[in-house]
Amino acid sequence: MALTKIYGVLGQPIEHSLSPAMQNAAFGSLGLEARYCAFNVGRPRLREAILGAEALGFGGLNLTIPLKEEALQAVRPDPTAKAMGAVNTIAFGDEIRGYNTDGIGAQMALEEAKVQIKDSCVLIIGAGGAAKAIAYQLAQAGAEVTIVNRNADRACDLAGWVGGHGCGLHELDRLVPEADLVINATSVGMKEGDPSLVDGRLLKSSQSVFDVIYNRKTELLRDADRAGAKTVDGVMMLVYQGARAIEIWTGLKAPAKVMEGAVRKELEMR
Repeated sequence: MALTKIYGVLGQPIEHSLSPAMQNAAFGSLGLEARYCAFNVGRPRLREAILGAEALGFGGLNLTIPLKEEALQAVRPDPTAKAMGAVNTIAFGDEIRGYNTDGIGAQMALEEAKVQIKDSCVLIIGAGGAAKAIAYQLAQAGAEVTIVNRNADRACDLAGWVGGHGCGLHELDRLVPEADLVINATSVGMKEGDPSLVDGRLLKSSQSVFDVIYNRKTELLRDADRAGAKTVDGVMMLVYQGARAIEIWTGLKAPAKVMEGAVRKELEMR
């Protein structure tokens, strides 16, 4: 009888993670003898947790808040993870390798929705980890990127890194109508009653709007629907970054539709 291969996601807090439901659905669809679990691990014990997982024969790991930057000290990052300064996927082999699939997850979600990236004007709200991954990936894919953030200096630093433009939130009303793609890469919208950072009256039917929030339909996406704009929610970014992780671990093509179904079903139950 084959041993069950264990995979996991590490983070703190971790109870809210949708990754176990999503990845276990994928493993089942692929017919793999594998199980994916969530583990509560903080920064001080991260290196020990990674080495312990390797010693126990884990198939691979995902990392979430607040571990992605810390992991750079415990793995050999690939060029993308090194450039982003963050790791969200770990693979075990001759050495412990680190990857970042967040940016490609966002790009694949947009491409699946048939949103043009190359030569488009992309406006990203936020300058945190998600914004950094998305900005880097879309700039590499040929987009003209503008970063807007409450802290204008952070926006300018991130924009300078990807060859784009940065400014404070006071420029938002001017920039929104000029953008082909508007992206909310902040946590605003996660809770019922959160305001939209964008005046919905500025949105147009010719635009695309992407929100990284995946636990609910945000006010930004509702406004975009009313404007007739194309909308993409955070579920698909979650799915595609997870799909890429499975492909890194197993070499098999991940069943993205099965994974999306598992996430949306889990969200309905919460």
